[in-house]
Amino acid sequence: MKIMFLAAGNSIHTIRWVNTLARRGHDVYLVFLANQKPELDLISEEVKQYQLKYGGSVSYYTNALELRKIVNKVKPDIVNAHYASGYGTLARMARVRPLVLSVWGSDVYDFPYKNSFSMNLVKKNLNYANEIASTSIAMSKQVEKLLGTDDRQITITPFGVDLSAFDQVLKNTKKEIVTIGIIKTLAPKYGILDLIKAFKLLKERKLPFDIQLLIYGDGPEKMEQQNLINQNQLNNSVFLMGRIANTEVPRVLKTFDIFCVTSVLNSESFGVSAVEAMAASLPVVATNVDGFMEVVDDGVTGIIVNKKDVVSIADGLEKLILDANLRNTMGKAGYERVIKEYKWFDNVNVMERLYRKVID
Repeated sequence: MKIMFLAAGNSIHTIRWVNTLARRGHDVYLVFLANQKPELDLISEEVKQYQLKYGGSVSYYTNALELRKIVNKVKPDIVNAHYASGYGTLARMARVRPLVLSVWGSDVYDFPYKNSFSMNLVKKNLNYANEIASTSIAMSKQVEKLLGTDDRQITITPFGVDLSAFDQVLKNTKKEIVTIGIIKTLAPKYGILDLIKAFKLLKERKLPFDIQLLIYGDGPEKMEQQNLINQNQLNNSVFLMGRIANTEVPRVLKTFDIFCVTSVLNSESFGVSAVEAMAASLPVVATNVDGFMEVVDDGVTGIIVNKKDVVSIADGLEKLILDANLRNTMGKAGYERVIKEYKWFDNVNVMERLYRKVID
């Protein structure tokens, strides 16, 4: 197939999609805004890249004519636009078809509720697409809510993991200290300040184990998080480890005993970070937002806690800190769930079938 992607070239999710489909023998074309070009050489040489002239939010309109010319030149069998608000608008403005529109999260959870214009824009884009793809059932329900109907068929295409990348890394077996970890952008919506406060509560409970919290990532909240660590004298047990490359995620996860994610918004529409942790055989403590509740089986592969509730987060972590057998049992159950539902190449198969359905 000739597959054209309209998506941010600097997104690791885009990169995984286009590289995998190109390796499967498809002719893949990636079209992206001027301010979203891929970093380094992460895109396979087999993927043909087109950088549009303009960048920024207005460019979803101003690039329409250029995109139309690219489409006329390439003549793709199928176009897959990622993000209902931005690239969905560009696809509609350029009158691109046949079109699969992949929704991501904030484009259907947050953007439509900014104002009536945003709501109408997203609805038009969703209705224009031949097919809609969602990474989670929860987000598909949100799309149905926006459209005011459940008659529209939405294909669930989880963003799973390549288990081989995790199976090749040996787990750290040192037991002198119980390590809680998170890998996220340091931004308010991920609730990391709540996690630091919960960790402080755990230290005050004087548990019979040494514990530490490792926070991997970078972002606008970094200074505030470091100040909170300093104010609570947690410098010897809470560490901001900095940003890591996506290829380093499996290795870093294997150094944790517990993975904890404390997002506060439902725009965490698919818990890919939790899935990656389960692929590393880690138990997961996660807040009760849609994406995490769908992928984490409460009491089986991890523990669901209340978002923005520091005591609830601390209680969930304490249960796992005190019970190594429970950590191992939940970690194994999480790995088995990934094998069953979130193997990356199975997820790609679903997307390929969706493309063929549209073409046929």
